[in-house]
Amino acid sequence: MKLYTIETGRFKLDGGAMFGVVPKSLWHPLYPADENNMCSWAMRCLLIEDQERLMLIDTGMGNKQSEKFFSHYYLHGDDNLDASLQKAGFHREDITDVFLTHLHFDHCGGAIEWDKMREGYRPAFKNARYWSNEKHWNWAIHPNAREKASFLKENILPIQESGQLEFIKENDTPLGFQIEYVFGHTEAMMLPLITYNGRKILYMADLCPSTAHLPLPWVMAYDMRPLETLQEKERILNRCVEDNYVLFFEHDKNNACATLQMTEKGIRVKETFSLEELG
Repeated sequence: MKLYTIETGRFKLDGGAMFGVVPKSLWHPLYPADENNMCSWAMRCLLIEDQERLMLIDTGMGNKQSEKFFSHYYLHGDDNLDASLQKAGFHREDITDVFLTHLHFDHCGGAIEWDKMREGYRPAFKNARYWSNEKHWNWAIHPNAREKASFLKENILPIQESGQLEFIKENDTPLGFQIEYVFGHTEAMMLPLITYNGRKILYMADLCPSTAHLPLPWVMAYDMRPLETLQEKERILNRCVEDNYVLFFEHDKNNACATLQMTEKGIRVKETFSLEELG
């Protein structure tokens, strides 16, 4: 098995939304905002090469939305999905499986692209199976009013229409790695737990989007069930400390990976490093 970091670009989100009830005076020194209170975030995906399979975990935002849509998120940086795949020695046609932790636009937008005539949509990975789970899929295609802006039908419905959609059943491991299900951020979000070179790597998705979110009460305002997120973080982060897991952060612009330690203030970062340094 070999793992590759796939950077798909950066975007901006409001710092208050990203840190919830935590005062700006606490989070701003750790994760500075610009003059509009917007913070820069990564859209970092993970590519797993395992024998005949090439599995991409999440896809970033993609590029098919309108100029008005993108103007709200201030896309920036030099990274993109295709360039990152090429740097790893691959291209889209090589991908056999696309695993979507959840269907918010910044995690699945790159899964679907315009067709050649820009009249409709098609899978961006024509040879891949797309993996979700039935609970989350049904939640996403019948969204609540609060979360509706994150579930864009053009990102989601064409996956099913293509015939490439597969649902993972609870406790199944069709891609060879374990899956941790969490329900605070959104219904049935999936966190891959990958065994690599004798270490356990947990892909954090939006349970803990950055190292700045490690303190238990630092929960995003985007979360549907914040108290459940708090409980999930406590349970999972404690296990990460006990078993020396490596955490892979999807949105932290500064840190791709970290290990944790228990301190007098609670669970905090022990070391940060790149995936390549893990080796």
